[in-house]
Amino acid sequence: MQYWNHKVCLKTPLLLLIFASGFSGVRAAEPPAPPTDFRAEDVPGDAGTAIDLFWTLSPDDKPDLKPRKVLRYVISRKAVDVENAKFENIGEPTYRVNTFRDSNCEPDTPYLYRIEAVGQESMTSPPVVIKEPIVATLQWFNLQRSWFAVFVVLICGSVIFFIRLARSGKKLKVRKIAGLEAINDAVGRATEMGRSCLFVPGIQDINDIQTVAGITILAQVAETTADYRAQLEVPTSRSLVMTTARDTVEAAYLSAGRPDEYNEDDIYYITDEQFGYVASVTGKMVRDKPAACFYMGAFYAESLILAETGNSVGAIQIAGTAMPTQLPFFVAACDFTLIGEEFFAASAYLSGEPQQLGSLKGQDFGKLVGGLLLVAGCLIMTVSSIQSRGVPPDNEEPTYLQSASNYIIQNILGKGGFKS
Repeated sequence: MQYWNHKVCLKTPLLLLIFASGFSGVRAAEPPAPPTDFRAEDVPGDAGTAIDLFWTLSPDDKPDLKPRKVLRYVISRKAVDVENAKFENIGEPTYRVNTFRDSNCEPDTPYLYRIEAVGQESMTSPPVVIKEPIVATLQWFNLQRSWFAVFVVLICGSVIFFIRLARSGKKLKVRKIAGLEAINDAVGRATEMGRSCLFVPGIQDINDIQTVAGITILAQVAETTADYRAQLEVPTSRSLVMTTARDTVEAAYLSAGRPDEYNEDDIYYITDEQFGYVASVTGKMVRDKPAACFYMGAFYAESLILAETGNSVGAIQIAGTAMPTQLPFFVAACDFTLIGEEFFAASAYLSGEPQQLGSLKGQDFGKLVGGLLLVAGCLIMTVSSIQSRGVPPDNEEPTYLQSASNYIIQNILGKGGFKS
């Protein structure tokens, strides 16, 4: 009897554990339900290398389920025209995501796509395959960028129109730039005082657009110094800038009819080191006391050092740069400053060539159109937002201005194109 009771006592905890587990609610992990409405579309306006995939989330992909029953989706692809092709994994978007773009397609190749929902313990749902193969097709025109094409044609057309207008002899009015008008006065003062003119073309190499713009202004300054028979010095911090400046000044002296007065030793290279270059230039300014200083190019921390040194020796100073952080120093310490667009427009202003003047006027027209569109868009968006405050929530029909603002956002600024 004791032996039987002993066995029963040993089996009782095991029986109780099995009995309790049957009513504890603990179940083995189950695979999630598959997503539905799986479809594929060719990406419009591309080079035939992308296909968009869409699907409806799995019924088990719900944010309130804890733990989550769907962790991610696995998307596979196979080429139909390849013999014995198998589905290969191309992406695994996370839960609550119902779109995917396959950007590694071959043009004119039919593909089949498959999607599976992956849950806990890597259990997958039954696969869902699209009904028909999809082909990525090359499109010659991206109609989603139609409005961008309109603006490009409008601006380019205005540039061509103003160039033809300038070539026909029509005088195009360009606003006077005080800094460029003062070149003659600055060089004339240096000639009267018997002192030199100093031209600093920035500290960047010739591949910088600001350096190119500075060299263009150097040609005008050199031609003026040749006419006035004043001395012009051009210290550079780059060897290629020195070579370009020498050719530019020599051509200017030749154009002025005084090639014998050109001295290439006045255009020299110092060093690529920023403050070593500035120390040499400012030292020469203190010793020689030039009557006119020109700073045209890209500048950094040395701008204030150069401008203050030139101001201390009593020189007329004309500066030009597109560096926003350095413009305040030039404005404070120099007599004239070319700000941003004025600096780049100097070549057209000084040369008067029809191509450059026409390009300048065409760009100005494009900026005017852009500014008007910006102002109109801001007004429409502001008024439509004010109108929407007084509309009851149940009235879902948008007003005319709201429709216009939506069109601007989705079609003109977005990728809607001409679609209404």
